[in-house]
Order: sequence, then C-alpha cells, then structure tokens
Amino acid sequence: MTIVGFNFSKISVEKKEAAKGKITINNNIAIKSVEKKDLSLGAAKQEGVKFVFAFVSKYDPKFAEILLEGDVLYLASSEEVKKIVDGWKKTKKVSKDVMAQIMNTALTKCNVQALILSKEVNLPPPIPLPSVEVSAKK
Repeated sequence: MTIVGFNFSKISVEKKEAAKGKITINNNIAIKSVEKKDLSLGAAKQEGVKFVFAFVSKYDPKFAEILLEGDVLYLASSEEVKKIVDGWKKTKKVSKDVMAQIMNTALTKCNVQALILSKEVNLPPPIPLPSVEVSAKK
C-alpha cells in the first residue's frame, strides 16, 4: 500500500496572447481512469493500480493554459487492487485514504512542473508564492 511510480505522459503549455487586466487562474486535477497493473519489482511480480490523471491550469480571460497528464502507480495487495479497480468500475470512486495519497502525489509533482512551465513562457505562477510584506513601524 504505497506509491511506487509517477510519470508524465503529456506536458503542454499554450500562451495565446499577452495578459491584459485582471487574471484569474483555476487549477483542477481529475482521475481519468483506474486500472490493474502488473509490476515487476526485482525478480518478484506484484499487483498494483495505475491511476491516470489530468491536471489543468486555466488562465482567464482565456489567454493561456497548462495541461499535464500522467499516471501514479500504487502498490497494494491483490485483494485491495481488486477492491480499488472494481469500486472504480462501479461508482468511479476510490477510498478516501487511497485517493488522498494519489492526489497529493500528483498535485505536488504537477504544481512544481506547472510553475516551471509558467516561467518558461512568461506566465504568472499558477500557484501562490510566498511574498514579503513591509509594514511601517508604529
């Protein structure tokens, strides 16, 4: 019951025009599919689950977009793999504990990659960055 792999399969950034006025940035991540995956770890073969995701940062008013797609590999017991995959096929849902691990891993990697891509094409960062505020002494 642990994450053993992460891969990007698509990385896209598009800037249509220069930004004008107030900009809003909406980030969204979604699981597109969940499937059983046989994993070879050394000499042993084990069962796992492949979670395919899509992460999008949309810059409004519609002047830019960052799209990242990929997958997270999750190692689990045969029973848990079956439970996760069957649950997804029936209801498109996974237990909160498993989904939290998958989403946090994907979000961490995607936010860093989106930040790098935004810098490369001169877009505002898609996530708020820390800043220093100066206040007058009383």
